[in-house]
Amino acid sequence: MEKDFEQELIVRDYLARQRTSLANERTLLSYIRTSLYFLVSGTALFEVNKLAHVSQLGYLAFGLSFAFLGIGIFNYFKVKMRLKKGNYLTM
Repeated sequence: MEKDFEQELIVRDYLARQRTSLANERTLLSYIRTSLYFLVSGTALFEVNKLAHVSQLGYLAFGLSFAFLGIGIFNYFKVKMRLKKGNYLTM
């Protein structure tokens, strides 16, 4: 079915679909980058020994790191499946 859909597309639509696919991958990489930033900052907050209450922010940063990673992966596969079905006009 996907081959039939690909053959029906004109060049402009095919290239637009490819750009959307690449944008989806870029978005996933942005989520991963943000997740790593929170992971690193959480690790740094755990190393602060003079302020005891700052380590709680480290736990928050770790939680946000895993949340961003999960949201990014979920969003990537959701958009990828919509592109595969050809249902990307209603995103």
